[in-house]
Amino acid sequence: MKSFGFIFAAVLFFAGFSRAALVNGIIAIVNDTVITADQVDRGILPFDEMLVRQYNNEPQVLEQKRQELRTKQIEELVNRQLILAEFKRAGYNLPESFIDDAVRDEIRKNFYGDRAKLTKTLQSEGMTYEAFRQQQREKIIVGYLTRQAVSDQKILISPYKIETYYKEHQDEFKLADQIKLRMIVINQPEGAKAGTAKKLAEEVLKKIDEGTSFAEMATIYSEGAQRAQGGDRGWIEQGKTDLKKELVDAAFLLKVGEHSKVIEFPEACFLLQVDEVRLSHVRPLAEIRGEIENTLEAQVANRLKKKWFDRLKNKSFVRYF
Repeated sequence: MKSFGFIFAAVLFFAGFSRAALVNGIIAIVNDTVITADQVDRGILPFDEMLVRQYNNEPQVLEQKRQELRTKQIEELVNRQLILAEFKRAGYNLPESFIDDAVRDEIRKNFYGDRAKLTKTLQSEGMTYEAFRQQQREKIIVGYLTRQAVSDQKILISPYKIETYYKEHQDEFKLADQIKLRMIVINQPEGAKAGTAKKLAEEVLKKIDEGTSFAEMATIYSEGAQRAQGGDRGWIEQGKTDLKKELVDAAFLLKVGEHSKVIEFPEACFLLQVDEVRLSHVRPLAEIRGEIENTLEAQVANRLKKKWFDRLKNKSFVRYF
């Protein structure tokens, strides 16, 4: 139970803020730590830019996704402060050598081992080296206590749970028709006469029709990324590929061993060949048992973390605005 003195101190703490500051700048308070709108905004910025690109033409969906992202970020910042408070409350100590190692590792990974590059980056972001070092300290603490709270020993997934999940989520494991595709790409040269690429593609097609292997011709003539592999694009699943729709439609009409006619676009011409076909099917349990186990482990871990954070909140002062 929180002491009267703690609650009274918290009331005085709030009294020090103006109404404008509470509304415009403060998102939450955890014990004596303030979480600001600026912290939230900086945390979601990279993800917000991705959302804008993805949902630019759907303003209502974009706003909903932004709100979900913001809510998640606020909760992560609150949970971070709860963990740091628990570390302090428990009387743990983090040796300075651990932080030194973390700083060196960060410099090696993200700044190519160049400390001067780190310093310039921090200056451009308005962050001091001391703040950066504190950031590394907190990262270690949060990671350590989270692992302690959700240890591997607490997460045991039985074969029965895996099999039950598999039976109840068949749609997740269903694959559409697939083909193993080879492709020859012949680009239209910039500034060349219209039809130049098509003329070369038809010459290549003629050689294939006469018996030269598709893979050999791809190695010689294709300008696609898979040229060295004989134009092998691997397995293509219907409805789940970034290929042009016209190419996909043409490819799935081919039988095993068949190749297409020349498929022409303004920028390039294409020849396709299907090497193998897999009809629509549900992936067998043996193939995805590990994936299901990982999914179930993540679900259990999330439940354990939520219970842990609920316990930490009960021992702390948390207020949202």
